[in-house]
Order: sequence, then C-alpha cells, then structure tokens
Amino acid sequence: MKSGFHLRASILLLAALAALPAAAQIAVRNQGYIPYSDAPINYRSDDISDPVTLLQKRLEQGKARLQHDGSAHGYLKSVLKLLDIPISSQTLVFSKTSFQYPKISPQHPRALYFNDDVYIGVVNDGKEIEVVAFDKRQGAIFFILHEQKAATPKFERAELDCTQCHIAAGTRGVPGVLMRSVNPTPTGTLVAGARSYITDQESPHSERWGGWYVSGDLALGSMANAIAPAAAAAKSVKLEPLANGFDPAAYLAPTSDPVALLVLGHQTQMHNLITLTNYRTRIALHDHAADSAGASALPDDVRQKFEKPAEQLLRYLLFANEAPLPGLDAKKVIADSSFAREFAARGPRDSRGRSLREFDLHTRTFRYPLSYLIYSEAFDALPEPSRGLVYGRLLEVLSGEDQSPEFDSLSASDRRAILEILLETKSGLPPAWKDYARANNLRVARAN
Repeated sequence: MKSGFHLRASILLLAALAALPAAAQIAVRNQGYIPYSDAPINYRSDDISDPVTLLQKRLEQGKARLQHDGSAHGYLKSVLKLLDIPISSQTLVFSKTSFQYPKISPQHPRALYFNDDVYIGVVNDGKEIEVVAFDKRQGAIFFILHEQKAATPKFERAELDCTQCHIAAGTRGVPGVLMRSVNPTPTGTLVAGARSYITDQESPHSERWGGWYVSGDLALGSMANAIAPAAAAAKSVKLEPLANGFDPAAYLAPTSDPVALLVLGHQTQMHNLITLTNYRTRIALHDHAADSAGASALPDDVRQKFEKPAEQLLRYLLFANEAPLPGLDAKKVIADSSFAREFAARGPRDSRGRSLREFDLHTRTFRYPLSYLIYSEAFDALPEPSRGLVYGRLLEVLSGEDQSPEFDSLSASDRRAILEILLETKSGLPPAWKDYARANNLRVARAN
C-alpha cells in the first residue's frame, strides 16, 4: 500500500509507518528525503532526548526492563508503566490507519494511549507498538517496538515513511501529530470524496470524532460511534449508529474516555505549534546569520517569520477560540472518567490548591484556560527571541493590558487566576513577570 492510502486514511494521529515490513523500514531509515534534515534543524540527528530515547538508553544500561506479559497485549502494559502513561488515557479509533490497517475495524478498533509527551498506538493481534515521542527541540520522533517476545526488545526509530504523513498541512508543516474526524464505512475505510476535519479545541462539536468510539454523553451531537451506509455518496453522507461495537475484554480499559479525547484534541495541535515556533525561529535566525554579514539587529521581515507562529501559539495556549462544549454535567463526566481524575491529580498546584490541569467540562475543557504544556520541556526550549515574545504577550493578556477582542473569552477573574497560578508554579519566568508580581504584591515561587 502506498503512502497515498495513509493520506486519505481517517485518523493520522500516530499514522503511517507505511506498508513496508518493520525490518525493511528500519533498514531504509537513512535513505530517501525527509524535510528538515539539513541545518539548522538537522531532524535526523541522534542528538535527541525525548522520553523514549531516554528509556531506550536505560534499557541498554540494564536500568530498566520491558516485560512481555505473555498475552495478546505483549509489551504494552510494561511500555505504559515505564513511560508513565495511564491506562485510563485509552481512546479507541475504528477508522483504518497505520501500516497495520487491515487489522482495524469497528469490531477491532485501534487503541491509543498518551501522556504529556508520548503517544502509543496498538492494534489487536498487531506486530508492532507504534510510538510518537516529543523531543524538546525536534518535535515528534517516531519509533516502533516489535511485539514478539525478544531477549532484548528495542525501540527502533522510524522516520522515512512516518514523515510522509506526519509532516503535512494537518501538522502545520512540521513533524507532529493530529486527529482527524471522517465519515467511515462499515469496514472503517473512508467514504470516498467525503469531507473530513482536523479535530482540535476549536472544532465544532458536531464535526468531532467521526471514526472514533466515545463513551458517555460527550458523544451526543458529534460524529462518534457511527458509520455511513455501505453505498453512501460523498455529497449526502448521513451517519448511522453502529449496531455492534467492540469487545471491551480485548482492551486494557473498557471505554474510549471522553475527557481523554478532549485533552488529546488540544494537546496534538499544542505540540505542533510549539514545534512550529521553534523551527521557524531557528530557521529565520540561521538564514539571517548567513545573509547579514555580522549585522546583529533583526529586520522586520526576519522577525515576521517567527512572530506570526509565536502569536498563533499564544492564542492557542490561552484557548482563545475554543469551541464551546454542549453543556455537559461536569460532575458526572468527571465521576465517570478515571482519566479526568488522574490527569488533574498530576498538578502542580499553587498555595490555594489551583492547577491548570483542573477541568471545567460544562462549556469549556479547563477551569483555568491556559495549556498545561506551558510546563513542558518543549515550551521551555523555545529559542529566543520567540520565547521572550510569547512570555511578554502572555503577561500583557493576563495583566489586562491587552484587551483585544480575540481574548474576550477570558474574563478578568480567569486572567487573574491564571497569572497567580503561573507566578507560583512556573519556574524560569522572565524578569518582567517578577517585577509585575512585586509591584502588585503577588506571591512568586521560590524557583523564580
């Protein structure tokens, strides 16, 4: 199957290691064209420190061990434990994707698991565990782990075929991940010519999760848990509820967690925007250095190359255009979601017990709408001057200096709460933040 199939496939999150056998794929790792291979990005460099690369080093040093449980789940439980990925993050997608697509169907959906930095994909009776881990400078790094029991199981980096789909418009043109909502047929393939959607925090509820299972009330009014009739025409697709679902006993968890899906939709594009801002800044500075003959000041045309993605990052960080949720019973959703409780418990919290990981879930995802990925190594690794630009603009918005219409969704109390939480919990804040805190008698973390 050629890469064109994957480009049409329903969900490209963790997609497309292509149809090459795994051994052949690793053999051609250093052949073929991959974007960003040259300076200043050097995407193919082994100088990476994503969680999977660090785990592989621990495995080689004998400081960690992958355990095969002898069941159909193989190394999966051990992988999740070693990478600190909660089983409760399980979501299920039945549209066909990945090089193991023949094994995916509404009866046998693909399971996805994730934490703040790593995404895991598995299929029933699959041969490989598919992995995407985010490096703080290079963005998405792709791996596979063979499921068959081995004396020395190893995460192997897989680049060439993954990047055919994972460097695309839906990933904002950088190595990344995405969710797509489609009109699926009864077998999980895509209705030819039918419209599909990228799913993120700005997606209308009615356009989300086509080709996915969604447990609970969040599925109502969305495209979840449904298929198109076998002979559906692209221009008149009307999805119908699935008559038969999946066997929960075949999976680590019995549900496709709705809160995990909301977080996944936010996080995938948040990762991509961080990577995009990083790449654009490094490329602009590199090109300017090559052309400037030693001039230090950055001209406007150079700054514009990274200021635009930095501003996009800021708006997404603040959920500026978040689509409203359909008035859920938040207490019930949280009570039914072990993922929601585990996710919120990871903190950090300020002196009043507040955290950016607390959920709202009635009309918006989070109680305090600022992305928890501001704590990530990737955010901290944003190169200057973009890092300073994002922090400066963020302080303008949270302090109320910027009252632009695009931030109207943030009330004065939202801004104040987020600012106070960050001052107490985020290390490495710029001096202007500390000056503002002192001038306004706000508590600042000792690390700042």
